[in-house]
Amino acid sequence: MSTDASQIAPEPLVIARREGAITRITLNRPRAINALNLEMFGLVGDALDAAQRDGSAAILLDGAGERGFCGGGDIKEISGGDTMRILVTEYRLDLALAESPVPVVGLMDGITMGGGIGIAGHARHRVVTQRSRLAMPEVRIGIVPDVGGHLLLARAPGHLGELLAVTAGEMGPGDAIALGFADRFVPSDRLDALGEALAGGEDPAAACARFAEAAPRSTVLEAREWWEPIAEEALGEAHAPASEDAAGAALRVMRALEAAGERGGAEAAAAAATVRAMCPVSVAVTLAQIDRTRRLGLGLPEVLADDLRVLGRVAPRPDFAEGVRAQVIDKDRSPRWSPARIEDLDPSELVEILAP
Repeated sequence: MSTDASQIAPEPLVIARREGAITRITLNRPRAINALNLEMFGLVGDALDAAQRDGSAAILLDGAGERGFCGGGDIKEISGGDTMRILVTEYRLDLALAESPVPVVGLMDGITMGGGIGIAGHARHRVVTQRSRLAMPEVRIGIVPDVGGHLLLARAPGHLGELLAVTAGEMGPGDAIALGFADRFVPSDRLDALGEALAGGEDPAAACARFAEAAPRSTVLEAREWWEPIAEEALGEAHAPASEDAAGAALRVMRALEAAGERGGAEAAAAAATVRAMCPVSVAVTLAQIDRTRRLGLGLPEVLADDLRVLGRVAPRPDFAEGVRAQVIDKDRSPRWSPARIEDLDPSELVEILAP
């Protein structure tokens, strides 16, 4: 007897189950690199709540498939749906996972971007593997790093957070640990054993340490040699803080990168070309948010509240829809930003976006 395919129940978007002493929560949308939508935020939140009540010793958070833990939020849904409702739900979940009395172990194996960093990058125990590729690439699609991501960027050594943010730069496992986005490097072939140890009741910190190895070297950390003089020239104390002069800071960074490139700095020239392709408003607002978070010493709850204000103002702008069109829908990689150049930014508009 054949089965009508339409009668087969779809796979759940999140799989939550008890495994011995722990609750395992698996994002289960592998064809989309487990991109998070509103339904998934709710399902993860429900599983998190249940784990607080059922005696779980730890919560293990991972993703299905071979491509990655989580490619970020579902930007088609965010750009075309009830944006504020989605963001509020997402940020509440990010904070709940970070503050969970039951320790959360986040396995950021493979691609982990945007919203994936939001749910795992603030966890009690953050694990990366040789396949991990982390990024906050929001300036590429006309918004800004959110989900508390600019808190991590602000805490990175020197001004490397600014470099990563305005270039939509990628981190390997060694970079993620060196810059404070992860805690332990565990080879992917040891993840099953780590899960079994946790299910057997081993202390999460001890288990993560037992299966960890020395992390690969950080190439991003090495970028400080050429980047920090540029950052000091553009963002140093000789200038008004980026949070008070977002347009000026963005323009100084752009000019300093291009000048260093003209002097023969290949890395600076490449970074300048990359920043030129990003959304100008996003670049300026991102620099300002990182500066504000660092300068005021904000914690995660305050940063998430700031994210909600700022993204609630940035997302309705035409740049977000245009970025989604260029990168996700038409995939022509040729967004038409408004304004098109950092030189044409309107300082008053940036003040309104950043207003506390």
